[in-house]
Amino acid sequence: MDILNIVTLLTVLAATFGYLNARFLKLPDTIGLMVIAIVFSTVTIMVGSIFPDILQFEKELVAQIDFKEVLLDGFLSILLFAGALHTDLDSLKAMRGPIMMFATLGVLVSTFLVGGMMFAGFQLLGLEVPFIHCLLFGALISPTDPIAVLGVLKKAGVSKILEIKIVGESLFNDGIGVVIFLTIFSIAHLGSGEINSTGIALLFFEEVGGGILLGFGLGYLAYGLMKSIDNYQIEVLITLAIVLGGYWLANYLHFSGPLAMVVAGLVIGHERFRSGGMSEITEAYVDKFWELLDLLFNAILFVLIGLELIIISFDGQYLLAGVLAIPVVLLARYMALFFPIRLFKKRLGLAPQTGIIMTWGGLRGGISIALALSLTSTMSRELLITVCYVVVVFSIVVQGLTVERLAKKYRSL
Repeated sequence: MDILNIVTLLTVLAATFGYLNARFLKLPDTIGLMVIAIVFSTVTIMVGSIFPDILQFEKELVAQIDFKEVLLDGFLSILLFAGALHTDLDSLKAMRGPIMMFATLGVLVSTFLVGGMMFAGFQLLGLEVPFIHCLLFGALISPTDPIAVLGVLKKAGVSKILEIKIVGESLFNDGIGVVIFLTIFSIAHLGSGEINSTGIALLFFEEVGGGILLGFGLGYLAYGLMKSIDNYQIEVLITLAIVLGGYWLANYLHFSGPLAMVVAGLVIGHERFRSGGMSEITEAYVDKFWELLDLLFNAILFVLIGLELIIISFDGQYLLAGVLAIPVVLLARYMALFFPIRLFKKRLGLAPQTGIIMTWGGLRGGISIALALSLTSTMSRELLITVCYVVVVFSIVVQGLTVERLAKKYRSL
């Protein structure tokens, strides 16, 4: 099946599942699409025992889609830019201290906490998993997914201050998380003797620092180009070129593409740049264009997550390990956020329940699954994919559906 047919089929499925959700389930879009896709895959597996051709068709479809490439090298740039474009940069500035600490120290601490606890948990279940592979799982599951978080928090009714904390952290920590994951991946793949601490530090600062600087450069370039003309069609095209071309350039320079897109989106979406570089009609068209792309790619992404069920191992021990990983990941996140929250508690007036709601509201999503699918067969791949999938489904469905209730309980945040 060629790429056009695959895109066509995924778009039709996304539209169909989206209609069923809007008409009957009425769940938040991201949750509803994924739930229906999982049900669809489950039914396909059941029907496949009677009509094997149907199951084989879906397996072939999923096998032809490189989820890692689709998300990390395709959708992610568009989704992160769209999310950042509509995020208030001034509010993020006020919270920049805790947000950056959550996104850096928080992800790093969570990686080692999850890795250590899962190493013990795997041993308890009789699964021999090397510690470095447990760290890989910790790195891929620790970043909260801005795509999932944005999709759920829009309808969750959390306070604006709390939303800025969670969304701001999510926008930045996936870029940091990918860098940490790739570093540990290299150590696991090449052997710890191949990479020294200096090399790790240089890789980290090159990816992170380069991504942030490139994002600012792209944002100012777009501003300059859009300010010099008054043609909303070309200006919309400029924003798209900045995203696609900028992400490609970041990868070529070995900078963090996700961080570059977040910063570029924040710069272009800032009120001062909007008023100085866009006419009212351009601003309206830019917003509507990116809202539409955000909706389309979000829909396809969460349908894909649901369809990935077809490749998950149903080994009892693997599934049990996934269930065990749920409280481990939540506990690790709470512990990783504890120190930064205490540090900024008085200065920013953070409420006592901040840690609880940020832990529960920090959803995992497609980024974690994409990273898990990038593991090699020598890295406990099948086990870690299953465990990751169980955590992601619980996070999006259970946490996503209950975060609104938790937000109402702690409305004073």
